Amino acid sequence: MNQVTKAAAVTERSLRTAAVIDIGTTSIRLAVAEIGQDGHVRKLETLAQAVSLGKDTFTGGTIARSTIEECVRVLRSYRSILEEYQIDSPSQIRVVATSAVREARNRLAFLDRVYIATGLEVEPLDEAEVNRITYLGIEPQLREDAALASARALVTEVGGGSTELLMVRGGDVVFAATYRLGSLRLRKTIENLHAPTRRIRELMESHIQRVVHQIRKQVSNVLQGESVELVALGGDVRWAASRLVDDFSADRLVRLPVEALESLAGKITRLTDEEIVQRYHVPWPEAETLGAALLSYWHLAQAFQRPYLLVSSVNLRDGLLQEMAVQRHWSRDFSEQIIRSALDLGRRYSFDEPHARHVAELSRTLFRQLRGLHKLSPRHEVILYVAALLHEIGQFVNVRSHHKHALYLIRNSELFGLSRQDLLLVALTARYHRRSSPQPTHAEYAALSRDDRVAVAAMASLLRLAIALDESRTQRVRDVECVMEDNSLVIYVGGVENLALEQLAMRQNSTLFEETFGMGVQVLPRREPADN
Repeated sequence: MNQVTKAAAVTERSLRTAAVIDIGTTSIRLAVAEIGQDGHVRKLETLAQAVSLGKDTFTGGTIARSTIEECVRVLRSYRSILEEYQIDSPSQIRVVATSAVREARNRLAFLDRVYIATGLEVEPLDEAEVNRITYLGIEPQLREDAALASARALVTEVGGGSTELLMVRGGDVVFAATYRLGSLRLRKTIENLHAPTRRIRELMESHIQRVVHQIRKQVSNVLQGESVELVALGGDVRWAASRLVDDFSADRLVRLPVEALESLAGKITRLTDEEIVQRYHVPWPEAETLGAALLSYWHLAQAFQRPYLLVSSVNLRDGLLQEMAVQRHWSRDFSEQIIRSALDLGRRYSFDEPHARHVAELSRTLFRQLRGLHKLSPRHEVILYVAALLHEIGQFVNVRSHHKHALYLIRNSELFGLSRQDLLLVALTARYHRRSSPQPTHAEYAALSRDDRVAVAAMASLLRLAIALDESRTQRVRDVECVMEDNSLVIYVGGVENLALEQLAMRQNSTLFEETFGMGVQVLPRREPADN
């Protein structure tokens, strides 16, 4: 085999094929891609088929049986395409659903029917996960644009069921939120009012303005007088840009003048769905959402006094493929985004930041040194770190039972990058930083899978050790070394001679560690070698 043939063989082996399927409010979309060893993603094929899931959910609250069977038909056809690409392993494919499935009362029946019929496991994404995946998709484009790299960019997508917002500055997410302003949801709400056609735009704008006012108020608190660039995602605004921008390209950000967008939105909202389909040659499901979506983008631009929108062709599937490229691991930069969000939450509840940061660092040190014992993933390291940062925020409510208050506050907060399940693990780890160990009678803990229960017990036990090491709240314990001796854990501390306070605290805090790992814990000063 010559060198060229060898190089081609190595390249072929280093490529892996992957696919993502996005079950949205108006259609089901498939993207097949090749992922290189360096994480580069090259799309091979994209498909979309209209299915009006959102119409069912946002009108009656459930997905109709006929719609479920239509979804099954589409997914079976996609399954055949995946077989042609030899995509058959769960690690090669990810199937997700957004608000239309997530909010349906019969979502479990939908998920079960799809699995029985196709073998595909559908993952309903919560709002935090959508924000996280959107960031993964758009971040490379923001980083490559010199003007946006240092500016505040407000990334927005008006979907069928909700509007997602991310504010990014210098690669850092400084604000993330989801609002119940969706083009199809809004359309169905207006239809339920049985208003005459001439009043439809007036009613839509009234609702849009209420939500946009809320957005403007919340975002202004973060902006503090600074201007912001508005980056728009979504098929409706891409369609508008392709019609209104002469040099439109799907490969880059394009400037869409807001004045032209307003004019087009006005024309669209004066037409019936049938007239939109005939005049603009768009599929019927898109005709239903077009007017409401374009009006929403226009009002957002007005609220932030932007003369243009920067329109991106990035979509949810791009973010999913980016995540698959890194094999769903959280990168260091992304983990830092999560931690920054946790710090913002802690400050909101006036936490003891020096103590919280130090306990978090000690928790990370213990996690890494005891990796062979607990066998948890790098993702759990971030969850533990965040729980350590937030373990005392319940004191904002009341010092008494503050561990229980912490559970409530964390569960009912949003932390960028963490799904609802991740947030629950953070909340439970913080809840068990003191007092009783996890019990089957604790509803949230008992509802976890076995793996998650074990992870919470392990993380909470490490958090308790870290808290004991900063019992003085002076952050004096910094140099620690974990050693297994005679079936017990010895934590040697350097630079501190008198550890009586920490040793007493460790005796009180190590019970959960002993229950979880079957070994006691000691804290001893590290004896430095004598000078010769």
